[in-house]
Amino acid sequence: MAVTARLRAVVACVVLAAVATAPLPAAGILDPVDFLALQAVRRSLDDMPGSAFFDGWDFTADPCGFPGVFCDGDRVASLALGDPRAGSPGLTGRLDPALGRLSALTELSLVPGRVEGQLPASLASCSNLRFLAVSKNLLSGSIPDGFGALTNLRTLDVSFNQISGAIPPSIAALPSITNLILCHNQLTGGVPAFQDSSPLLRLDLKHNALTGGVPTLPAGLQYLSLSANKLSGTVDQVLPRLTRLNFLDLSMNQLDGPIPPAVFALPLSVLQLQRNFFAGPVQPANDVTIPVVDLSYNRFWGQLSPLLAGVGQLYLNNNRFTGEVPSRLVQELVGSGGLQVLYLQHNFLTGIEISPSSSLPSTVSLCLMYNCMVPPVYAPCPIKAGSQNTRPADQCPEWRG
Repeated sequence: MAVTARLRAVVACVVLAAVATAPLPAAGILDPVDFLALQAVRRSLDDMPGSAFFDGWDFTADPCGFPGVFCDGDRVASLALGDPRAGSPGLTGRLDPALGRLSALTELSLVPGRVEGQLPASLASCSNLRFLAVSKNLLSGSIPDGFGALTNLRTLDVSFNQISGAIPPSIAALPSITNLILCHNQLTGGVPAFQDSSPLLRLDLKHNALTGGVPTLPAGLQYLSLSANKLSGTVDQVLPRLTRLNFLDLSMNQLDGPIPPAVFALPLSVLQLQRNFFAGPVQPANDVTIPVVDLSYNRFWGQLSPLLAGVGQLYLNNNRFTGEVPSRLVQELVGSGGLQVLYLQHNFLTGIEISPSSSLPSTVSLCLMYNCMVPPVYAPCPIKAGSQNTRPADQCPEWRG
């Protein structure tokens, strides 16, 4: 809300009275409304033991020279609260609603610490705000729906807090948002729907309590992490259109259905789909060159595809794969190719073409335990793979036949 000239004059008098013993070095150095807002911020926050951030906040001097305060003319344009150096203990206290009176603010950040309370709804008044990051504190309450008025906001990072409630649909509708990082909170409800025209590049909602399905997402998305929620339904219509995706983590949900071959052609560096209810064959159309592919703890079935030989770390354990391990996978593993990890334990595989006298390179990991075969080579497996080398014969039809 605009402040009238008369009100500003009154506030200016208050400011001058507050510093009567040592006046500001020059008139008009900082807008008086911003001056009082910074004083309120200071009263609501303190350094944790070992931090000295606020030692430099002496209101007898020009606040534009305070640590973390950056001005544009006589207005506060950027506020970085806390010492950003590694190992700094951070701040304690609360974020004062007076922050919303910094109407020229474009950036607000808070270093990791123990700041608690709610996100001030008054920040919705900072119409120029482009960057808001308050990660790794003790903030609680919900994300104010009024944040949908921040049409210039590009980054919203409230990760590693105790934020609860639903993600406001207005946040997904922000026209400038490129990074939405809300992971490691207590958010409920569904993943909000985004317009296909949204400029969103990074969506990180992992480790919450979100439910429902994965909605249609902007085609330009590059990073998607929805891990460790309670999401359900299929993704075969959602993923293929995300042709610019370079990181995908949907692990530890309740998602089901097939994985379309097009997913393996995405320019991914990581594909993590483990611990879901995905089912069906895994049949990429072409050679897969994704460095890390984790499909473990699902319900995939059928024969292993030799087109997976170009993966660097391949986790297919705890599924329902059958048949023999393709020789191409073995060649990439034993021949010191690109394949470094091959976990196949807890499937129904019947054989692997590898000599019992073969010596695996020390740089690779292979696990074959609990399949329908006796592992021909000794290879240390993870402890959680168990101690049984093979499945009981009654679980292996080919052995019974």
